[in-house]
Amino acid sequence: MNILVSNDDGILANGIKALIEALSKNHNVYVVAPDRERSAAGHSITLHTPLRVEEVDAKYGAKRCWMTTGTPGDCVKIAVNAILANDELPDMVISGINHGPNLGGDILYSGTVSCAMEGAVLGIPSIAVSLASLRTEYENFKLTAEFTSNLINKLGNYKIPSKTVLNINVPGLEKEDIAGVVITELGKRIFSDRYERRVDPRGKVYYWMAGELINEPEDAKTDIAAVRNNKISITPITYDMTRKSFITELEDKITSFENNWW
Repeated sequence: MNILVSNDDGILANGIKALIEALSKNHNVYVVAPDRERSAAGHSITLHTPLRVEEVDAKYGAKRCWMTTGTPGDCVKIAVNAILANDELPDMVISGINHGPNLGGDILYSGTVSCAMEGAVLGIPSIAVSLASLRTEYENFKLTAEFTSNLINKLGNYKIPSKTVLNINVPGLEKEDIAGVVITELGKRIFSDRYERRVDPRGKVYYWMAGELINEPEDAKTDIAAVRNNKISITPITYDMTRKSFITELEDKITSFENNWW
């Protein structure tokens, strides 16, 4: 199948290199990725400046590669709507492999997850993949790339539900130390919000984000707990943020308010 690969760490990152190499053994891989790191870009797109795109030499087994000045979300949007030919359009979008975890509520800020979300918005089955480790050498990503490739082959004709992204986090361990694969829900924020106040050599105040890791019970059914228990976490997430269970209750409240207001 045709797979569009992108990321938020840039087209030259080791994570995307390992992913492309693994996927291109069995699939047609097309790459549209940022020309530099765009981590924590969230689901932003470029509106008020030109979006530059340059085709570069195909890398790591990919059919064709482009780099852009845009955000991760831009990459998928412009790839599908402007860059790829009809016979190159993706059957699946895969974002990653991210350099570091994307767990819990922190996915709201993740360029990696937002890149995959853009694929889902466009109606394309999409996956976000992260290595839950601070190690960034090429060799560190090979197991995660192998797992992703095997998962795609295993899924076969299974159709990921619409509006849904599979968010995958793989512990930074050797294969024999991985304790399994679990389907999880999102945990809480992985880091607490805390800013450290500092003063630079010129006497100017600045702040450095210095949040601490949040602990969860070991038996929690969350992505954070899974990774801490040396398991690969797969979390189905969606961009459909309507709180449907609250609609009827809110309608009753608004009807009462409307009657009294007018």
